[in-house]
Amino acid sequence: MTFKNPYFFYLLVLVIPMVWLYIRRERRHKVTLTFSDLSIIKKLPESPYGWLRHVLIVLRVAGFCFLVVALARPQKRNTEVEVTTEGVDIMLILDISESMKALDFKPDDRLAVAKREIKNFVLKRENDRMGLVLFAARAFTRCPLTSDYGVLIQMIDAADYADFSNQTAIGTAIATAANRLKDSPAKSKVMILLTDGANNAGDIPPQAAAKAAGELGIKIYAIGVGKEGQVPFPVEVINPQTGRRTQRIQMMESDINEKELADIANSTNGAFFRARNPESLKRIYEEIDKMEKTEIKSISHVSYSEYFYKWLWIGFLILVAEMLLRNTMFRRIP
Repeated sequence: MTFKNPYFFYLLVLVIPMVWLYIRRERRHKVTLTFSDLSIIKKLPESPYGWLRHVLIVLRVAGFCFLVVALARPQKRNTEVEVTTEGVDIMLILDISESMKALDFKPDDRLAVAKREIKNFVLKRENDRMGLVLFAARAFTRCPLTSDYGVLIQMIDAADYADFSNQTAIGTAIATAANRLKDSPAKSKVMILLTDGANNAGDIPPQAAAKAAGELGIKIYAIGVGKEGQVPFPVEVINPQTGRRTQRIQMMESDINEKELADIANSTNGAFFRARNPESLKRIYEEIDKMEKTEIKSISHVSYSEYFYKWLWIGFLILVAEMLLRNTMFRRIP
């Protein structure tokens, strides 16, 4: 509740002289009658009208206060906010080749850490549509563009290593994601490509796919994960005599092609990032989150509803009641 003319509340100070004048008049103008014998009068019950006459000043003050509130014009503020958003359409491209099993992101492997940070990234976004493309020797859309983040999180959780060979078709993955984004009406269209290898499969060269994506207005953020050089890798060994399967750790060479990923990102006005540990990968997704902010516009419409009518009518009726009682039930006899 707000008041259009709050300065009228200063009139309430007049209540003090009103009450003071009433008390002064009551003390000065006491009506008296002379009797020769008061014994009979003392036996009469005390009339309640002696105290009830003070209700007049109470009504007068209450009516005056209600009129002052009416003059101050109580109003209720009604605010309507019109929000329009220009979201970002994002395709998440995740490498699920066998090389993502490398244990250089201890205690988890590369894929587990990547899935965790991608989910954190998704949960921070609002008003955006996101999809998921998985790839190794071939690429496929696991989840089309959607605003249902719960479904997308389930798809990310379910992502597992590909059953096909340890190959990486980066160009095919970019083309698959671009096909999902090409008809998007979003103001900003983005791919976030995460891989730990060099392109060694597929019929589409990564540079050609990136160039086509750039012409469609799609920006690519490329993330290379993994340490350089020799990295620990779990290898499954089968005993030829017993058929028993065991796992041992073997050191293997990391074959990430940083120049290729940087060229892919730069050709679309994107950016290339290098993640050598879980902490750096977390910072990379946080940085991308800040770079690709959804534009939100809000317009406020404010209107006011008047409520002074009821205060005016209540004050008026109270003063009318005071006037009627003063001239009937509590009328003074000169």
